[in-house]
Amino acid sequence: MNVLVSCANGSGTSLMMMRSVQKAFKQLNIPITKIEHTNLAEGKSNARSYDIVFTPTNFVDMFDEAKDKGVLVIGVKNVMSDKEIMKHVREDTDLVK
Repeated sequence: MNVLVSCANGSGTSLMMMRSVQKAFKQLNIPITKIEHTNLAEGKSNARSYDIVFTPTNFVDMFDEAKDKGVLVIGVKNVMSDKEIMKHVREDTDLVK
């Protein structure tokens, strides 16, 4: 699973969210092959190279092109909540059986 985490500046928020994603995926026993965090500009241009993108909810629409190419884009309200991320992965994907 290749995962991209993207926020406005690509530093603080995306780094915290990346750690939450790693924790959630570990608890769900979903292997991560590659995970990166980046700013929105880079994220938009590189999103098609990933299986799943996590971003704050207010930026989800910026990844419509990636969604059209089959990339799963998940908006997160609380970027520090591995529980919210686990909930989205369970409800919005077929990764957890």
